[in-house]
Amino acid sequence: MGWEPGAALPDLTVTPDRGLPVRYAGASGDFNPVHVDDEFARAVGLPGRILHGLYMMALVARAATEAGGGPAALQRLSVELCGTGVPEAEITVSATVRAVTAERVTLDATATQDGVAIIRRGEVELRR
Repeated sequence: MGWEPGAALPDLTVTPDRGLPVRYAGASGDFNPVHVDDEFARAVGLPGRILHGLYMMALVARAATEAGGGPAALQRLSVELCGTGVPEAEITVSATVRAVTAERVTLDATATQDGVAIIRRGEVELRR
């Protein structure tokens, strides 16, 4: 990949299946009922079970590392969660190159679902 400021990375698109929040809860140990219990999630005003924020953050890491050097290249990752992700709807992660040095590439990233931002102000640093 050419690492020039302003260059866009290939978008990552993922459609989490209905069971993903429950599986992710088991893997992460985060069994908050908004992730595993449809009735509870609806009772608190959500459309049903929602995705874990760390899962959505991991999608940003995946998009960056698939484009640049694999998981070992990831040096730093930060995001602002700004929306609720739900299963069975496509998520698109987009990233552009902000800065390049001899040692690092800094990316800006966002994630959207159904045209609504669920992650903004994502920042990723990859080792070159």
